Amino acid sequence: MAEDCLFCKIIRGDIPADKLYEDDEVLAFRDIAPVAPVHFLVIPKKHISGPSGVTEEDDKVIGKMMRIGNHIAKEEGLEQFRLVLNNGAEAGQTVFHIHMHVIGGRSLNWPPG
Repeated sequence: MAEDCLFCKIIRGDIPADKLYEDDEVLAFRDIAPVAPVHFLVIPKKHISGPSGVTEEDDKVIGKMMRIGNHIAKEEGLEQFRLVLNNGAEAGQTVFHIHMHVIGGRSLNWPPG
């Protein structure tokens, strides 16, 4: 884990979060600034800087993030939803620990702003 990473601090319990799921590899929690009625994040507990930092060693945990996100979306009543992973500041990444946004509960336009 990275010492000053916001999500690593959440994983360690230094910062509270509204957790939806947690195991040894993955954590899911509600976004503090939701853009839709349902908006949560799924992150690996291993610090990976972003999508471009994923290695072959990370294949299993990245797939697990997708599966857990889908499971929670269904629990939240979503049949349709959007998954978003940003890579780099110009793409909108603000926390440099890979995270998958799961967004739904309203109509979502494409392309986004």
